[in-house]
Amino acid sequence: MIWVLLKGIAVGVAVAAPVGPIGLLCIKRTLDRGWATGVASGLGVAAADASYGLMVAAGLSATGLLLAYATPMQLAGGLLIALLGLRTVWTGLTRSPDHAARGAVGRGLAGAFASAYALTLANPMTILTFAGLVAGLGATAASQPGAVYVLVAGVFAGSLLWWVFLTSATALARSRLTPGLIRALDLASGAALFVWGLWIARGALGAA
Repeated sequence: MIWVLLKGIAVGVAVAAPVGPIGLLCIKRTLDRGWATGVASGLGVAAADASYGLMVAAGLSATGLLLAYATPMQLAGGLLIALLGLRTVWTGLTRSPDHAARGAVGRGLAGAFASAYALTLANPMTILTFAGLVAGLGATAASQPGAVYVLVAGVFAGSLLWWVFLTSATALARSRLTPGLIRALDLASGAALFVWGLWIARGALGAA
């Protein structure tokens, strides 16, 4: 059972580590609002990863889920990410240098969790990744009572460990950034989120 847990942790880290739009969003929130908001966002991502992990490990058809929900979820998620990108660019253009340096530490933890959870669920690549990574663990999990839940707990723990590490490293770097650099990061990350969101939404429309 310990081996199943360790495999789950490895899957959680493997899914969380690549920096995509959600990772960029968590980094941006940590820089803007502080460590607690970054961790709350990471917790939302980890919870979504665990949700998908439970679906796949329990034997649900990833293909069926994608056919039923992928296109509307991908479209909604892409548009949301694009809007968040525009908001981030606007923040970089309008807020004062003093606010850029100070941030809004700890603001809206529940909202940070919920939005990160929803955006991660709206990314169909998450379930495709889990379908591939968890497939090789299915036989092991099925042969041991309760192993599926241990596997999912490992996925959650691995994902959360990664986000705590990333947000902690970002928070340490935050104190060394000048207000001008924070503003430049606002503009760059906002533009990246906007383009990424439009690309995701365009993919959804192309698949419709």
